[in-house]
Amino acid sequence: MKFIGIIPARYASTRFPGKPLAVLGGKPVIQRVYEQVVSVLGEAYVATDDERIFQAVEQFGGKAVMTRNDHKSGTDRIEEAAQKLHTTADVIINVQGDEPFIQKSQLETVKHLFDDPQTQIATLGKPFETMEAVENPNSPKIVTDINGYALYFSRSIIPYIRGKEQSEWLQNFPFLKHIGLYAYRRNVLSEITKLPQSPLELAESLEQLRWLQNGYRIKVGLTDVETVGIDTPEDLQRAEQFILAASV
Repeated sequence: MKFIGIIPARYASTRFPGKPLAVLGGKPVIQRVYEQVVSVLGEAYVATDDERIFQAVEQFGGKAVMTRNDHKSGTDRIEEAAQKLHTTADVIINVQGDEPFIQKSQLETVKHLFDDPQTQIATLGKPFETMEAVENPNSPKIVTDINGYALYFSRSIIPYIRGKEQSEWLQNFPFLKHIGLYAYRRNVLSEITKLPQSPLELAESLEQLRWLQNGYRIKVGLTDVETVGIDTPEDLQRAEQFILAASV
């Protein structure tokens, strides 16, 4: 089975404009993401709508493809890139351009989810460590069936633990945090990008609910690695400290 990584990267960002080009440990953030992905998959492209990002990727020896600037989601951008590349890959893995610490183990876990021929889309979940983190609406929760397929994603706390104080919930159920790494079979990616937004997606502002509501199956792999995404300049400072600590 052939895999390819496509990394959507936009220059415009409300909280951190230009973050793909922000320097982290002496390298642009997008370079760190690209190098992590290509080391596992062998083939990767940055999909961008900005000439500055495109040129930066080429300067460090990476591969990039220009896409339109009117896409509503990274998934739509990836589909356009896949079309332009005429890729023959069986599975396309979507790694966010602000995840410089994506790990080999996480990419390998996602790859192996496609050993199951029923897997159409794959993603990752990580057990929550504190109830405070579970309560954070910016950390979507996943519930799965007994075979590891997603039943639902929500910003709310799911499931509700009846008969227990909320402070005891984490000790009574393995709440699962969604890690926003996706992989799609090539034909499925083409199909889901043609779907209109769904009521559940609009309610929760979670794109993956559009796919579930239209009957697609999302296999969830487990990881114990916490990613460090770059959403704000403060996140960049924390990531810099993370690199310094790791090099000691």
